[in-house]
Amino acid sequence: MLAESRLDFVVCVRNEGFEASLAVRKLYRVLPDDEAASRSLLRVVDETGEDYLYPSGLFATVAVPAEAAEALAAG
Repeated sequence: MLAESRLDFVVCVRNEGFEASLAVRKLYRVLPDDEAASRSLLRVVDETGEDYLYPSGLFATVAVPAEAAEALAAG
């Protein structure tokens, strides 16, 4: 999922089983975690404000301009 370059954000496209912690169509910050990625998982900062591992199939990658990424990361 996060192949060549590190992406900082993904959009949730499905949340089955994780309805309380993920909202469909919402952007989420992704933290680098090579071990998780090797198991098709992403370390995502979810609705709780904490980072947890989620199946990568719940998300789609999005290109976020640097200025927007900085603003989103600060919030």
